[in-house]
Amino acid sequence: MAELAKLIAITTSFDGVCALRGVDFEVRSGEVHALIGENGSGKSALMRVLCGQMAPSSGEVRIDGTRVEFRDPRAMSIAIVNQEIALAPDLSVAENIFLGELSHVIAWGALRRRARDLIHALGFDIDPRRQVGSLTVADQQIVKIAKALSRKFKIVVFDEPIAELSTSDADRLHKVIGKLRSEGVGIVYVSDRLEEVLRISDRVTVLKDGEVVGTQDAKALTIDDAIRMMVGRPMSALFPEKAARDIGAERLAVRGLSAGPRVRGVSFSLRSGEIVGLGGLVGAGRTEVARAIIGADPRESGAIHVNGREIKVRSPADSVAAGICLAPECRELHGLFPDMSIRFNATMANLSGVANPFGLLKVGLERTVVMDLGRTLRLRESRIDASVSSLSAGDQQKVVLAKWLHAGGEIFILDEPTRGLDVADKSDIHAFIIKLAEAGKAVLVISSEHRELFGLCDRVLVMGEGQLRGELQPRDYSEEKLLSLALPRQAFQQQGETRS
Repeated sequence: MAELAKLIAITTSFDGVCALRGVDFEVRSGEVHALIGENGSGKSALMRVLCGQMAPSSGEVRIDGTRVEFRDPRAMSIAIVNQEIALAPDLSVAENIFLGELSHVIAWGALRRRARDLIHALGFDIDPRRQVGSLTVADQQIVKIAKALSRKFKIVVFDEPIAELSTSDADRLHKVIGKLRSEGVGIVYVSDRLEEVLRISDRVTVLKDGEVVGTQDAKALTIDDAIRMMVGRPMSALFPEKAARDIGAERLAVRGLSAGPRVRGVSFSLRSGEIVGLGGLVGAGRTEVARAIIGADPRESGAIHVNGREIKVRSPADSVAAGICLAPECRELHGLFPDMSIRFNATMANLSGVANPFGLLKVGLERTVVMDLGRTLRLRESRIDASVSSLSAGDQQKVVLAKWLHAGGEIFILDEPTRGLDVADKSDIHAFIIKLAEAGKAVLVISSEHRELFGLCDRVLVMGEGQLRGELQPRDYSEEKLLSLALPRQAFQQQGETRS
């Protein structure tokens, strides 16, 4: 395989802090080279150097064997697919994909056909006329990928491309990556999903503290090996050992909940000390159930009981007053005020807990409370007056959880609690969830990662097409059983016919 890009002894610094220390990395044609490591290990910095977004302090970058300096990644035929690709919500899918090509006179029919063909080539079906702001988060991610692949590139960098995708959609994207590889494109794949990384990659490079720990053939690497290289701990450290817990009385009961086409007659319960999972494919209605419970979305029918009493929930404030707290899927938009401080975000849901009887803030008490919360959640940011936007994804999630812990929540609904987090932060969040249950809280974990559901939960509820399809006990945990419940009925029937 020909060498497309080579980074040699790359060193970079930010504000006097060394982000990369003498890193070597290469990309070959027709291969998938995965890059893994904890948040802060240097992955993003290395990709910015490769893509020409940042000049290294020292070292050299070679493209097709020729040394190059700071440059435009598009001119070097490098595409980037990452979470930061901005879309214009008020423009159509087609306009977003080809935004850089639009002129004063637009042939709308041709533009939409090109967009439709590109999306179909990815294995998806999204109307190119639809306004991007009306799409689901998963469909918006597909538009981002189509936008990045709208031109022919020699190298494509995928940075956490499937964070918002269902298992089936992720599999389709992996097929697209396989097709690009067969055409000689060099793929750099950055992801924290180690099982997926080892399945689709040819080589894996592990970064830790800005240095290369090693590069190995993916076939020779196990998940346990990868985790050990990343954090110095085995895979068993991902999930705390399940100690015996007292499962107490029913805390939350949802009866016949309906809220639009994605929530139809859902009923379930949570008990004190219990961790219950809610699984299913993206679009099955899991997030919509959570939003309907807390009053963020209107309910058409159904009842919600807390500690045996029916409560009226017309808004999220009503749910918080009843002890129900939601850590939302999109923490940046719905769980935090990013431009405000850690201190403000951690206490805003219960200001009375840090104020005097006259409503005046007791700053000393507030600082003490927030520092205690930070220690409980292993929050790495000690400057509690720093803005939340300056934190890593893991620390931002810990601030969301600190907020609800301070608010005195008794029922925790955690929607994709470890989305976008590295292995170490995931381990911290998992340990905190276990502590919540041990303290008698009732916890509902919504996750697209089946390993997470099986590793944490006492039982797993499975949704499909807006309905609760069934429940899995630990003895029944398996990918096949979960998917057999989650798949659309028509698709499942077709699978059965194919097997027979």
